[in-house]
Amino acid sequence: MYYVKESIKNCLRIFPQQGRSSYLRLDMNENPEGLPKKYVDEVLKELTPEFLSMYPETDMFMEKYAGYVGAHKENICTTNGSDMAIRYIMEVFVEEGKNVVTVTPSFEMYGVNCDMLGFKHKPVPYRQDFTVRIEDVLEAMDEDTDMVALLNPNNPIGTVFTEEEADRVIEKANKVGAIVVIDEAYHYFYPESFIKKALENDNVLVLRTFSKLCSLASLRLGIIIGNPVLIRYIMKARPTFDVNAVALKFGEYLLDHKEIFDYLISIEKEGRKFIENKLIENKYEYMIHKGNYVFIKPRQEASAMKEALKERKILVKTYGNELLKDWIRINTGSVKVMNEFFDIFYRLDHEAQ
Repeated sequence: MYYVKESIKNCLRIFPQQGRSSYLRLDMNENPEGLPKKYVDEVLKELTPEFLSMYPETDMFMEKYAGYVGAHKENICTTNGSDMAIRYIMEVFVEEGKNVVTVTPSFEMYGVNCDMLGFKHKPVPYRQDFTVRIEDVLEAMDEDTDMVALLNPNNPIGTVFTEEEADRVIEKANKVGAIVVIDEAYHYFYPESFIKKALENDNVLVLRTFSKLCSLASLRLGIIIGNPVLIRYIMKARPTFDVNAVALKFGEYLLDHKEIFDYLISIEKEGRKFIENKLIENKYEYMIHKGNYVFIKPRQEASAMKEALKERKILVKTYGNELLKDWIRINTGSVKVMNEFFDIFYRLDHEAQ
């Protein structure tokens, strides 16, 4: 009989729905409308047969990105989305039998990677008021902790950590010999960044992605930022050609046209303000923190609302977690997208009463 790693046998995986392209996609924090077509067309002009025949070259992108964040190329590692960044970091820096501390609920791939790789996951739960006590995170860290992950803003709820809280986690991690991962997938929607922590400390890594604001989820372009020693270890664990050339070309183009970032941020902010005003006007209980997502408590059961919206070709997120089971979550988009969602949502919610 062939061998199968025990942790893989026991790992529970739930994969995203397929065939989503015909829906209004508000379930996975994507930009529903994507990049303006003129930017896409400009990059496509450069995808010649000769370009596609070459293996990817990352140096130009890494130099541009390093300049963008005030670092050096040696501080940057590209990955096939931030999912793979998480996996590489765990494979390199977490010892078998040791634990990884996160808050919960949070991005599922931290727990999933622990299950796949055979590590212990120590989730620190949110309180009933949708906050996390930093003292609870610190208490969860011990001599068996090899990694702590802080998502800032956190997915799914959108809360953030202060600089003082981050410093306390980094200090405790130094004492127990752990790596601190600060996941900034949603940093564009929140102006504070902890990149300096990664450049100034020898046990801190910051993760970024081009999937959210930058609207390149299909191309899988992630970045790890840290001191050169940590980055070299990760590069050793990474395949030679981890990120495809088309993703790199789009990333380079956006970094050469930084005005697109401000444009996309302004579109999201307008849409977020629009949906918040609608929820206030119609007396809905809601939560909006620092990410590009909003929690709404419908007047009917959340799971029933999710299915009703799906029948109208709109996808939203629900949770089995006790804290969030009565809520639906949508990612924000333009005023046009938010208006389309709310008109249908409001009608369905009142028809069910």
